[in-house]
Amino acid sequence: MKNHIVSFVFLLFCSTFFAQQGNRSFQTKYVVVLVIDGPRYSETYGDTSCRLSPILCDSLRYEGAFYEDFKNNGVTYTVPGHTAISTGVYQRISNSGTSLPKNPSLFQYYLKSTGANKSDAFIVASKGKLDVLANTENKKWHDQFLASTYCGPFGKGIGYGRDEETFEKVSELVSSPNAPHVMLINLLAVDVYGHANNWEKYQESITACDAYAARLWTMIQTNPTMKNQTTLFITNDHGRHLDGVKSGFVNHGDHCEGCKHISLLVLGPDTPKGISIKKEGELIDISKTISTLLHFDMPTTKGRFLEEAFKP
Repeated sequence: MKNHIVSFVFLLFCSTFFAQQGNRSFQTKYVVVLVIDGPRYSETYGDTSCRLSPILCDSLRYEGAFYEDFKNNGVTYTVPGHTAISTGVYQRISNSGTSLPKNPSLFQYYLKSTGANKSDAFIVASKGKLDVLANTENKKWHDQFLASTYCGPFGKGIGYGRDEETFEKVSELVSSPNAPHVMLINLLAVDVYGHANNWEKYQESITACDAYAARLWTMIQTNPTMKNQTTLFITNDHGRHLDGVKSGFVNHGDHCEGCKHISLLVLGPDTPKGISIKKEGELIDISKTISTLLHFDMPTTKGRFLEEAFKP
C-alpha cells in the first residue's frame, strides 16, 4: 500500500510539474541557435586552459547554463546533425543536401502557429546544402510554411561560403528592428579545415568562432527589440574522432565518443547564470525547448524540454 501511495505522489508531482512548464510564462521572445560546425570537445570545453575558446569556455560560459554531457546520439555528419536540431528527430539523411528531412521543422511549426511572414524564421548557413532544413518531404507540410534561407555563397543554397560573409548576413538580421524571432546559424570553417588535415587552421577557426559567438551575443544585447528577450543556444552538429581513432581529428561520422560528445551553452533571460549541468542533453532536445519557450506545439519532436537550464 505504501509503495502505491509513493507512486501516486510521484506521478502527481510529474504531471503538475510538466503542466506548469507548458503554462509557464517566459521572457524569451526570440531564439537564436548558433551551430559551430565540427570541433572536438577536447579542443573546446574539454581543454581546461580555454586556450582556443577563451570567451566561450571562460567568461561567456558563466553568463548562462552549460551542459557538460551534451550529445549527438544520431548520425554524426553535418546535415543529419542539423536535421536533428531543426526537427527533433534523428534521421539517416543524405549528407550531400540532396534529400529533405522526413519531419517538419521547428521553423514550419513556428510559422504555422504564429501566421508570421517567412522572414520571421531564418536559416543562415555557410554550407549551402543546409538549405534543405527549411522544407520536408512530409506530404502535409511539403512546401508549406517555409523559413527564409541564406545558405552558401550569396545565399543561393549551393556550395560552401566563407564564415565572414555568412556573419555579415547574421549581423544584418540581428541588428534590424525586425529581427527574426527564430534563427539558426551555421559556421563551417572548423569542420572544413579539419577535413583538410590542417591542424593550425582548424585551431585558428575554433578561436575565430569563439569571437563570432561573443560578437553575436553583444549584438543581441545592443538591439533594443532583442535585449533581455532572446535565448541563444551555442552548440555543434557533431564532433570528430579522438586521437588514435581512425583518422583522428580529420574525420567524423560514427558513434565514437569524440564524434558524439559536443557542447551546449544556453544564454538568455530565463536561464540562471553560472550553472553547470551534469544531466545529459542531446541535439533533439533543442527543438522541444524552443517550442516550449515560444509556446507553439511541435508534436513530432522526440526531444525533451531542457528544464535544467530554465529553472525559475
